[in-house]
Amino acid sequence: MPAGTLYRGREGMWSWVAHRVTGVLIFFFLFVHVLDTALVRVSPEDYDKVVATYKTPLVACLEYGLVAAILFHALNGLRVIAVDFWSQGPRYQKQMFWGVMILWLALMIGAIYPVLGHAAREVLGS
Repeated sequence: MPAGTLYRGREGMWSWVAHRVTGVLIFFFLFVHVLDTALVRVSPEDYDKVVATYKTPLVACLEYGLVAAILFHALNGLRVIAVDFWSQGPRYQKQMFWGVMILWLALMIGAIYPVLGHAAREVLGS
């Protein structure tokens, strides 16, 4: 496969950028998660305070963003694997990109209620 084949076109460029951005965001989430979990050994009271902040509607929206990042990163990673290891991958990379985007969007719509339902009930008073 010639150099640059994987990221030819506008879709390839944006998927490359989004894959790197989501990877960095996931890394920082994991870093913060390890730190806040380690807090339980240092100060259980402070750990309880931190966990209480996680039950706010703002954090629920951030969790939805985390789900979006992980899901995109995983699906796009599978697309990259297919392009790299399937002999017909480079030929169908644009179609696979749009397939990833449609599947990602469908799964994100399906994740709205499970991830944001509690926050909506809290904000709307239900």
